[in-house]
Amino acid sequence: MKVLKVVAIGGTLVALSFGGAWAQDVRRDVQDIREDRQDIRKDVKDLNQDRRDLRQDRRDLAKDRDIKRDARDVREDRRDIRQDTRDIRQDRRDLRQDRRELYRDRQAGNKDAVRQDLKDMRADRKDLKADQRDRRGDVRDLRHDRRDLKRDAQERREAHRK
Repeated sequence: MKVLKVVAIGGTLVALSFGGAWAQDVRRDVQDIREDRQDIRKDVKDLNQDRRDLRQDRRDLAKDRDIKRDARDVREDRRDIRQDTRDIRQDRRDLRQDRRELYRDRQAGNKDAVRQDLKDMRADRKDLKADQRDRRGDVRDLRHDRRDLKRDAQERREAHRK
């Protein structure tokens, strides 16, 4: 049996309760509100952690792009070095050929051809030195790109360890 309780002071209705059920409902509602607040706080923490994870993933992705870019640079530098090496070999072949022609023309006594052969040899030497200089630069670039690639990969490994 539930009893309705009414308290009035000076003709004003101050409290109204419907037995013990009202107090239990209020306690239950208060407990539900507390649990909801705790759930909201937990959800906010989870959301913030997810945001931090997303930011870290974006940083990792940028580092991966750097690593890919460095690897591409290394491949391009290797390709340049191979091409420069081919150029150097060709220049050396041309120089040998010009020396043979110079020897033959000297033997034959052809002064005009000797002058032309000397001119060709100078040009071939100049080309050879330019190609060697290019190759040295490409080797230097390759070393720098490998160092960058190694550094980026190392930073990425350290970041994953944390």
